Amino acid sequence: MDIPRIICNFAQSNQSLYSGHMNTQSLVSIDDITKEEMLQLLERARYFENNPNSKLLDGKVVATLFFEPSTRTRLSFETAVNRLGGRVIGFSDASTSSTSKGETLKDTIKMVSNYADLIVMRHFLEGAARYASEITDIPIVNAGDGANQHPSQTMLDLYSILKTQGRLDNLTITMVGDLKYGRTVHSLLMALRFFNPVFNFVSSKELAMPAEYLEVCRREGIEYHEFRDFSQEVIDSSDIIYMTRVQRERFSDAMEYEKVKNLYTLHNSMLDTSKDNLRILHPLPRVNEIDRDVDDNPKAYYFEQARNGVFARQAIITKALGLQIPPK
Repeated sequence: MDIPRIICNFAQSNQSLYSGHMNTQSLVSIDDITKEEMLQLLERARYFENNPNSKLLDGKVVATLFFEPSTRTRLSFETAVNRLGGRVIGFSDASTSSTSKGETLKDTIKMVSNYADLIVMRHFLEGAARYASEITDIPIVNAGDGANQHPSQTMLDLYSILKTQGRLDNLTITMVGDLKYGRTVHSLLMALRFFNPVFNFVSSKELAMPAEYLEVCRREGIEYHEFRDFSQEVIDSSDIIYMTRVQRERFSDAMEYEKVKNLYTLHNSMLDTSKDNLRILHPLPRVNEIDRDVDDNPKAYYFEQARNGVFARQAIITKALGLQIPPK
């Protein structure tokens, strides 16, 4: 499905998309960019879906530094670079890097900056990407920092919502599961605040949406509702259901994890009376929160959502490097 044309005159200038950092090309947090800049990135993602292979990164090197495990995010970033004709260096396991010898994050970033034109970084510490952007002159793209934010995931989520709904405005978005530690839902909330959503937050008390994000909703005049039960009424009111995994790695107490890990599971039968336009999203990997019997339902969109990650990340990388896309 071709997404609607939401920007009549796509900006082709070399002006930096991102602002607010010492390194002005970096994408550290989704709330560093404006609504208009998000829409420009979505237009650019649409271009790359139609033209996935190019040589825009010919001669460029992108470093992927994953201090925390990742499959989809790392592979989609690396696929994005390869399809653009660039080269990838880096590591997917911090134990194989010099950090295992005691090297500081600062020294690692400074060292890799000598070899690459852009760094994509995932780190377990909140604020690590922000710090990295302040100590190097090359762009940093945050691929997830602890429980904080995951802006490239947000862009592919927005692109997926736009493709499936035909719009971003005035949608009912239901977020389910780990809303406390889930950096994907935090970033998505911050992006969608520009588009007059209604939010349903479904979680246990222990994993509720943090107070600072509820305050954003109140300040922006955004309607939201908190639920402990994943009821049929909530499902049937939704345009998007965004399921999340309860993340064992965020829990220091194994008993607390066991108590909440299987509270919410979406089954195919629960979709029988849902809206025709409903789509199910999930940042993946899933464990038990979406039953396999949902996979063949046309409302399941999480695998296509992951595919959209390549196009969104091609858009982010090329914009961060100040590269123009060919005129249409």
